Amino acid sequence: MTGPGPADPIADSLAGQVALVTGGGRGIGAVVALGLARAGMGIGLIGRDRSALAEVAQSVRATGVPVQVGTADVTDPTGIADAVAGVAAELGPADLVVANAGISEPAPVAPWLADPDQWWRVVEVNVRGVLNTARAVLPGMVARSAGRLLVVGSGSAQYRLADYSAYGVSKAAASRLADELAGWLAGTGVVVLEASPGAVRLGMATRMWPAEKVAGFGSVEPFVELVVAFAHGRLDGLHGRFVHALRDDLDDVIAAADRIQAADARALRLRRYGPDDPLGG
Repeated sequence: MTGPGPADPIADSLAGQVALVTGGGRGIGAVVALGLARAGMGIGLIGRDRSALAEVAQSVRATGVPVQVGTADVTDPTGIADAVAGVAAELGPADLVVANAGISEPAPVAPWLADPDQWWRVVEVNVRGVLNTARAVLPGMVARSAGRLLVVGSGSAQYRLADYSAYGVSKAAASRLADELAGWLAGTGVVVLEASPGAVRLGMATRMWPAEKVAGFGSVEPFVELVVAFAHGRLDGLHGRFVHALRDDLDDVIAAADRIQAADARALRLRRYGPDDPLGG
């Protein structure tokens, strides 16, 4: 695949910037990395499988942008910090970080029947992985008063996901973590966004659900467009909020950013106690 031409305004505006993608060796991470490369960004790929990362790196390199690979398990804070430092040493510090690494249970199972270590491993990767990634990149971003962190979320955080409870619990916790990060980063120049690709015909979803259901899933391309728009700064007004790539019209959400912030919407919340509470007075 060839990269964008020299007259491409998107490539020009992002040229010289660096994006770092965790879980970049396959699935959504690989596709997002390639989309950002086509938009002109240098790419850092982090994951556990070096051969898979090398294959994605080859596709990224074909677009004409620089690429650097780092192997790490995102649950290991030292490992992810070293991988981030290695990418920065070759490409420069990341302007955009996509915290994408994630797993789910291998098969549907009731929570009380699941292997407890396996169940907890899902939570560790999907929550601790985001925290460790944030710890590795945010100090530098805050020092530079610039940077964007995208937490790859899921609609599963907002509704019951009976078949895969650890995945649903972990995504709800990651959503809460993104909200906490956003609060601490307010006024620093660093922006946090949580975004879901939705149910797409790619990667983990093809294993989690039967083929006939996957056939009705959407394309990952709207999510790639969302991530590129975030890299451009178009979603900065949605700091700390949640966007769903398949359900939301991107232009409409961006236009409503001030109203979303004023209403404290698009974040994981319990209903407030008050007149609507069944026990309210």
